[in-house]
Amino acid sequence: MSNQPDRIIVFDTTLRDGEQSPGASLTVEEKLTIARALARLGVDIIEAGFPYASPGDFDAVQKIAQTVGTENGPRICGLARATKNDIKAAGEALKPAVKSRIHTFIATSDIHLQHKLKKTREEVLAIVPDMVAYAKTFTDDVEFSPEDAGRSDPEFMYQVLETAIAAGATTINIPDTVGYTTPSEFGAIIKGIKDNVSNIDQAIISVHGHDDLGLAVANFLEAVKNGARQLECTINGIGERAGNAALEELVMALHVRRQYFNPFLGRPVDSTEPLTKINTKEIYKTSRLVSNLTGMIVQPNKAIVGANAFAHESGIHQDGVLKNKLTYEIMDAESIGLTNNQIVLGKLSGRNAFRTRLSELGFELCDNDLNNAFLRFKEVADKKKEITDWDLEAIVNDEIQQAPELFRLELVQVSCGDHAAPTATVTLRNPEGKELTDAAIGTGPVDAVYKAINRVVNVPNELIEFSVKSVTAGIDAMGEVTIRLRHQGRIYSGYAANTDIITASARAYISALNRLYGAMQEQARLHPSEPVLREQSV
Repeated sequence: MSNQPDRIIVFDTTLRDGEQSPGASLTVEEKLTIARALARLGVDIIEAGFPYASPGDFDAVQKIAQTVGTENGPRICGLARATKNDIKAAGEALKPAVKSRIHTFIATSDIHLQHKLKKTREEVLAIVPDMVAYAKTFTDDVEFSPEDAGRSDPEFMYQVLETAIAAGATTINIPDTVGYTTPSEFGAIIKGIKDNVSNIDQAIISVHGHDDLGLAVANFLEAVKNGARQLECTINGIGERAGNAALEELVMALHVRRQYFNPFLGRPVDSTEPLTKINTKEIYKTSRLVSNLTGMIVQPNKAIVGANAFAHESGIHQDGVLKNKLTYEIMDAESIGLTNNQIVLGKLSGRNAFRTRLSELGFELCDNDLNNAFLRFKEVADKKKEITDWDLEAIVNDEIQQAPELFRLELVQVSCGDHAAPTATVTLRNPEGKELTDAAIGTGPVDAVYKAINRVVNVPNELIEFSVKSVTAGIDAMGEVTIRLRHQGRIYSGYAANTDIITASARAYISALNRLYGAMQEQARLHPSEPVLREQSV
């Protein structure tokens, strides 16, 4: 890998920092699904997790390394604090990957040194070369981050970075851990590093930033102008607190404005070569996948992937777009994979045609998942005259991207009206295989369904978010329901899609409850007296 590439390296941390979003906890299989999507998207590096944090994280990183970290796949990275135990766990988890990276970090700001690490600058300066060198015994590719770089004393940070590079770090990542800096400040930090770290030409400069002030993407673009060549980002900008710099916004900014950025990468102004390896037509699909699996809804006015990103309501705008899209659109919706294509599949279509279309949409399913999805497709085709690609995506997401089915919905029936008390009856099959039925009255049909389910499952929880949206237009449209539950401080999400919105609501609730119940079982298995390590940052 060249130390000064003429393109931007995309480092995706959706599965590590993105999963730190409250309620975004993912199962190993869900992480694998997202990792495969990221590989299709064309990211250079996947930060798959923090292996020392928990057995589940170690297992997920190891399985991603085995299945996605192939010769032609992305480099797989594991996060590790600057300690031997962390680094060893990362090295072991990454062994199956053809191309691996250990990303180790330690704080360098005085506020972190004093209150979190309780170490002096001299102690940190001694730790860095030892831990970087130790990481090099597991892989040739080591990334080092001075945590809270945005608030660190520059002169001290320069010393730390020189030491890390001399010990073998090939990438130096500069994190704005608390989202504090402004674009001009962040650009000046990168310029200061280039001007004052004597061996910086031996490493790639990377940036990582949070969006607390809504400036993460702007900060990164300014960093590119000042010499940064790797951007650490997440799908939909998810992550700790206000989230990370959004991959789709960075990639499309560099794509649409590449003539502006070309000179900063040493290219001719009029070069049309892309600045990243990202397959932009996979962006929308990957965004929806991450949203559905994490339960993190994309706001309608979100740049690039929001529902309104390519919508025009103003009459003046509509008139202009009808005459020429360039009047009000700076990019084509199809460039991110957003199309209105309708397929000719119907209730008489065969399994092979169904599999072929899913493959064209980027879904590669095993035989069992294909069978389940095909059965759902037939069920929906009986109810809808036209099946769109969006319907197919909803079917696949609903059918194969669910938590392990501990409780199964067998029946839901509601009675409601403007002069009737909303009543719901549900039948569930519990983990022991026994069918249980109960009924409840609620303020509305969905509330009644949820109360009836709670009476059967009997797991205390608090419903904190309920979202319904239509997949397509029309009276027969499929509805997607996303919900989030809170239990003992943790948040669990659920997702489902159905032409019957009450059924979708019930299935989404069961999906979240299955995640919650599964987590309770796992915690009981993993010695509940020992808390699971969750501390990480960068």
